[in-house]
Amino acid sequence: MQYERKTIRVIVVDDSALMRKLISNLLEKDPEIEVIATAIDGCFALTKVEQLNPDVVTLDVDMPRMDGMTALGEMVSKYHTPVVMLSSLTTRGAALTMQALEKGAVDFVCKPINSARLGDMADDLILKVKGAARANLVAMSAQPSPAPVKKTLSIAGQGTGSGRIVAIGASSGGPHALRYLLPRIPANLDAGIVIVQHMPKSFTGMLAHWLNEICELEVKEAESGDLALPGRVLIAPGSSHMRIRRTPSGHEVLLEDGALVNGHKPSVDVLFNSVASECGTRATAVLMTGMGSDGALGLGEIKKAGGYTVAQDKESCAVYGMPRAAIEKGYADEIVPLIDMASHLLSKVGRLAELENSYAFN
Repeated sequence: MQYERKTIRVIVVDDSALMRKLISNLLEKDPEIEVIATAIDGCFALTKVEQLNPDVVTLDVDMPRMDGMTALGEMVSKYHTPVVMLSSLTTRGAALTMQALEKGAVDFVCKPINSARLGDMADDLILKVKGAARANLVAMSAQPSPAPVKKTLSIAGQGTGSGRIVAIGASSGGPHALRYLLPRIPANLDAGIVIVQHMPKSFTGMLAHWLNEICELEVKEAESGDLALPGRVLIAPGSSHMRIRRTPSGHEVLLEDGALVNGHKPSVDVLFNSVASECGTRATAVLMTGMGSDGALGLGEIKKAGGYTVAQDKESCAVYGMPRAAIEKGYADEIVPLIDMASHLLSKVGRLAELENSYAFN
């Protein structure tokens, strides 16, 4: 006996009548999605969310009367509705998107400047709406945002330590998870940290700034030639793949153009594969929340090379796709809840002060 696949019921919120129509048309090209209503601003949107209880809301930021940021807070806190933000590809748009993710938006999609190019974002929008419909909002709301910290210890660039690397991959829900994890890692962790978070160009720099304000670690958007050293977190810039290369001075970051891998650039698999070949047993890799399977095969390569591999557990993931793909293939040495991830990594990797005299980088 066959069962009908559940339709994802969506409300589209935008102050432009043209955009509401175009976005609705894009979404309804997928047979699993039904646009049940549209709204011109946040006030109308909240009324319709209360009346119709949608599975997902797509929400524009700039609207009259009640803007998207104000409406988002209530949608998440009062109605527990998954929200995908529609953002502009500007510095201001990136900053507002970080705020929206902090307030509880599951994900975001960048709108092209020219509405005639809106079809270019169709696949991304449909994918993220489907991911949001499966999102674990309970897990996301359980991740409190830490307050900004004053960096009292700066050891970035003061030495290579044992030459260890912690590589992290994340996608949907990743900014929430990283905002929980990184502030709980001390600056003297005996490893450089490199991260691929699926995000477009101009957003990764804002993400790095957002995280740097609340971490003891130095967090920055990676540049070619940067060294992944203890005390430092390097985030792959949007639209560039990131690899690492072993040098006498430490592990050097290489950024490169190229085709999408698993539908992404930067790709977690690209980073993980290079970590496997360059670091071997000194590699630790963590695959966190996200849609799809990017990073699963790379995690397997790190495990094969003798590195230590971790996947975030289902209950703490906003979207369980990427960790699940790795776990099902047997590539994760351990499955760890987000709440325990920092202490778990610290116990496995150690602190620089304890290990810096015991290892030589060779």
